[in-house]
Amino acid sequence: MSTDQIRSRNTVFLELAEVTRTLGNAHRLILLEHISQGERSVDRLAELAGLSIANASQHLQQLKRAGFVQSRREGKNVLYNIGSGPVQNLLQAIRQYVEFRHDEISSFVSEAFIQRAQFKSVSRNELLNRLSDGDVTLLDVRPHEEYRSGHLPGAINIPVTEIEGRLAELPRKREIVAYCRGPYCILSLDAMTLLSEKGYTVRCLEDGFPEWKAAGLEVQTD
Repeated sequence: MSTDQIRSRNTVFLELAEVTRTLGNAHRLILLEHISQGERSVDRLAELAGLSIANASQHLQQLKRAGFVQSRREGKNVLYNIGSGPVQNLLQAIRQYVEFRHDEISSFVSEAFIQRAQFKSVSRNELLNRLSDGDVTLLDVRPHEEYRSGHLPGAINIPVTEIEGRLAELPRKREIVAYCRGPYCILSLDAMTLLSEKGYTVRCLEDGFPEWKAAGLEVQTD
């Protein structure tokens, strides 16, 4: 290998190291997780992540330099959204690797999946077909602000904390498919458990809103 080839190779790996270094911080990963749900202001992201605004801004600037997020100004507010490129795929790969490496996390995830399995999941392709046929009720159990930032077409929004008081809004003769933030989010699991106890037929989407969006499927905003 020539000197120029070695130099080019080293440059590539230095860039890779810089990108992965950016993700080597729990606060930045938490911020990315919230941003993947929809556009957020710095103030709101700081609140969700339990950080000061100044600290959150510093982490967001590092994520922006690496291309993981992008920002825009709206009046006095700076709003952040997920960056272009396969950012969601990278986050999913990190989760899968951590699951593989750590028994404690694997046990938690396995238990969650065992609980989800009793309800059976719905693939994205199956859900698209069911929505086309109009024979399913799609239920988004995330908080209202996340739903308004983006949701699956035709989904109704009843946060899991409000379901018991809004059962009358859910038809009993149709199967319900619940979804939330992703495969490790327990909101849809809690919703399915509650609805099943109330006599509803309910299943869950195999992953969640971020994965749907990352797949390039249609997203609606309110």
